[in-house]
This record gives sequence, C-alpha cells and structure tokens, in this order.
Amino acid sequence: MDQRTDLGQTFGTKKAKKVIQDKVLNAIAPQRKPGDFSTPKLDDASKAILNSIGAVTSTMASREELQAVIDEAKPVPKANLDAEEIYDVYRPEEIIGKEILNLVPIREWQEKAKHGESIQFRSRYVVSRVQAIASNDSAEMRLRVLRYLSIVLLFYLYSKPGRQKGTRQVPPRDKLRELLAPAPEAVIENIRRKFSDAGQLRKFHIDLLIAHCCALACIVDNFEVDTQNLRDDLRIEQKMMNQYFHEIGARVKPVKDKAEDRMLHIAKLALPLDFPKQRQMRARR
Repeated sequence: MDQRTDLGQTFGTKKAKKVIQDKVLNAIAPQRKPGDFSTPKLDDASKAILNSIGAVTSTMASREELQAVIDEAKPVPKANLDAEEIYDVYRPEEIIGKEILNLVPIREWQEKAKHGESIQFRSRYVVSRVQAIASNDSAEMRLRVLRYLSIVLLFYLYSKPGRQKGTRQVPPRDKLRELLAPAPEAVIENIRRKFSDAGQLRKFHIDLLIAHCCALACIVDNFEVDTQNLRDDLRIEQKMMNQYFHEIGARVKPVKDKAEDRMLHIAKLALPLDFPKQRQMRARR
C-alpha cells in the first residue's frame, strides 16, 4: 500500500493525488462505532503523527517574521524604525558613514555660491538645488549629502549597459577617478564597493543605488521631494520612481501645479513610514 501511495503521489493525476491525500488525512482520525458520540481517543500511531506535525508547524515563521526577513534582504538603505522624529529615520552618518561624509568636498561649491557664480553639473536635480543650499551657512550637512548624491549619480551615469541584460559596467578605476574628480579616492572607493561588484552593477546594485538616491534626496529636500528632476537624471519612468520612494517608506502623491499647468509628483517621508506590504497569494479553491 505504501508503494502504491508513493507511485500515486509521484505519477498520479491531480485528482488521484487529492484522493490519496484525503485517505491519509482520514486515516489519522480515530474510528468510532455507530452511535458512539463520546470523545474519541487517539492510538499511539496517530499521536506520533500529530506530534510530528506540531513540531514542524511550531517552527514555521509567522507572517510578521517573513515580512522582517524580506525587508532585511531588500536593496534599500537601512531605516531606523524606532525613530521618533523623521530626521532620525535615515541619518547621513548611518547610510553614508561619518568618515566618508567628512571627506566629501563642498568648499568649491560654497565659494562659487558666495561670489554668485553659477555651478554647472551633469544633473538636473543637483543644479536646481545647489545654489540655494550652498549659499546657506546653516545647511552644511544638506550640502554634504547633496555633494555625495551628485557623485553617486555620476557613478551611475558614467556606467554603461553590460553584456548581460539588466547589468551596467563600471569604468576602470583610473578612468572612474578621472570622471568623478575632484571626489577623494576614499569616497569613490566607498561608492564603488557599495553599489557594484567586480566592476559590474547587477539589478540588486542598481536598486540599492536608486533607493539610496531617494533617501538622500529626502534629506536634501527636507523630506518632501519633487521627483521629476531625479527621475530625469536616472532615466526611469514615473511609476518606477514612485515605487523606489515607496520602498524607503515615503508616500508619493500627484499635485497640480497651476502656475506651470503641469502635474507634480511629490514624495513625502513622514512618520509613520509607509512600506510595501508582503504580497499574499490567494488560496486556490
């Protein structure tokens, strides 16, 4: 009978497998005589089966535990979920590193802003913000974050599509150092190690890089970001841009700009954070 059951489970049709499964489950139920409504007692074999089932199910992860594992594996900057203020959720010292942050060069931008000189850069996001932030003496941390973000954007923009679909190739180190100048070597290496592996950006690295850009943009823009410039720099669709902001806990809402007669997409990072929930498959009938 055991051999027939194994053959049926291996080679049988769905209907046959269902019949076998029902027989096995019914076999666990204790047999009672007709008209006997007393509480049935399990024999030793049935108790052993139920105990083994209990041991297995007791170690199964709960939905909350599964969600925590999924969140931990996601390519996003680590958020402080115990933060009571929004500026403590993604602290620059944590997601960039205090030592790297102090090495980010900002004096050139400060000097140009002080003398009213225009600051040119290969990023619409950076150019549209750098003048106001660099001329504000009380916004030094935001300026450092913006400068670091500008280097990350250049790192991504100077990479080329790789041979494998969905990958990007990082320029050689000497060339990368030249392209990202005047960024210090330590800052370039920090970005290269964090967002690539063996000179290549795979999907995980690309997602991680863009998610970091979203978190850094929230810091620069005081947690309320007009996403258009960043979306244009990264050359992705608005729907995808919204998803990346959602992955770091932000909400994106369309807002009508009456002055320019266009629709803005504003990403707002606020407590409580709004993360995507684990998808649950609908049970089959």
